[in-house]
Amino acid sequence: MTDIPAPERRRPWVRRTRLGVELAFAIPLFLLEAAWLGLDSVYGYRLAVWAAQGEQGRVDAAGLAYMGRVRALLITALVLAVLAAVSRARRTVFTHLLVALLAGGALVAAQHDWDHRHAPPPGCVRYSANC
Repeated sequence: MTDIPAPERRRPWVRRTRLGVELAFAIPLFLLEAAWLGLDSVYGYRLAVWAAQGEQGRVDAAGLAYMGRVRALLITALVLAVLAAVSRARRTVFTHLLVALLAGGALVAAQHDWDHRHAPPPGCVRYSANC
């Protein structure tokens, strides 16, 4: 009886991704995501706050928009990390998790700043009529 070899299946999770292909994706995506996070902080949020010139409504809108954009980057980085893990690209997973950690830290800092700016005055009872 002759043995017929099974056809080779091309599933991305069967073999590790080659180093050159992995680095070709990991490095540009990391630089793009990190640059987007930094430039959005400066040009997207801080310039919008500066342009608001003290109008609290516009400052709040800029803060909420910035938090939404950082949340979108965080979700995107985590989805890309999962896709890289399926493709068994360890370095790419590491870089996306690093960007997700940076975006999570920026999101926590922005949320803390938002909570600090919108806290009730000291000594104010939360449900009283004067607060």
